[in-house]
Amino acid sequence: MSNMKMSKLEIFNRKNVIMLFLLLLVYGIVQLLFQNQILNKFYMMTFILVCIYIILAVSQNLITGFTGQLAIGHAGFMAIGAYMSALVTVKLDGSLIAGLIFGSIVAAFAGILIGIPTLRLKGDYLAIATLGLGEIVRIIFLNTDYLGGATGFQVPKVINWTWAFWLMVISVVVIKNFINSSHGRACIAVRENEIAAEAMGINTTKYKVMAFAIGALFAGLAGAIYANYMYVILPGTFSFLKSFEILVMVVLGGLGSITGCIIGAGLMTLVSAFLANYPEMRMVIIAVLLILLMIYRPNGLLGNKEFKFDFLNPKKKGEENGTA
Repeated sequence: MSNMKMSKLEIFNRKNVIMLFLLLLVYGIVQLLFQNQILNKFYMMTFILVCIYIILAVSQNLITGFTGQLAIGHAGFMAIGAYMSALVTVKLDGSLIAGLIFGSIVAAFAGILIGIPTLRLKGDYLAIATLGLGEIVRIIFLNTDYLGGATGFQVPKVINWTWAFWLMVISVVVIKNFINSSHGRACIAVRENEIAAEAMGINTTKYKVMAFAIGALFAGLAGAIYANYMYVILPGTFSFLKSFEILVMVVLGGLGSITGCIIGAGLMTLVSAFLANYPEMRMVIIAVLLILLMIYRPNGLLGNKEFKFDFLNPKKKGEENGTA
């Protein structure tokens, strides 16, 4: 009973309650602005894309930032989630929830299948292998006429701001809790020194595959959200450039920082959207900004740090004095 009471107190502490209030406030403001037509469809699409890219960046950061594996095939898992979700909702007349779950699970299973043989590689070799596997996935969907092939797969638009926002929140919370768990600390140990981690009895292959599978699962979820919002999905959307774009968001925010990934994904998506009227100069401006950032902030905007809200949840005097 005491353990249950402690867990409830940890969940409903002041910090978590205020964070939930802020999330509800952000969700409510955007929803209200859209309902009153203060925000048009372009801005709503931008906000939903921010949610999708936050899921992609945080899941990529679990693999690259927290486990130290330079994998560049996230677009492949996003494509699997998108097409498998569309298969359920369009071809099999399934529900949206069934499509989201199926797309995520298939992507996670693909992550395990790809992770077991490739994660024995390191550094550049791992990056090249995962990049190639991501392209293989894209080519398979490009040549599958049952799923639309090169002409694209039309999917009804059933995702809205509510679905995108709260699925993003759930994704970030789950990954954050995983990182703060003993499994997450094992992944960080693998990142810091794989040989030392093995010497301490950590099964490095197990935790690398675990991180890869969880990252792939949420990449698949992001792809499923994308598919059920954008009317049509094309194989070209999930090229290696998409994987690099996701990796840039992670590096921009800071490897090993969840809040950094959220900021990086948000900034990249918003800047790209606001420069949409200047397609010739958009990528040039973004590239220049990234170069300047790497010169003056080589570790990203936040490095491996997180925003701290300790002032929202002050400790008891007994805990501070070590007399709890």
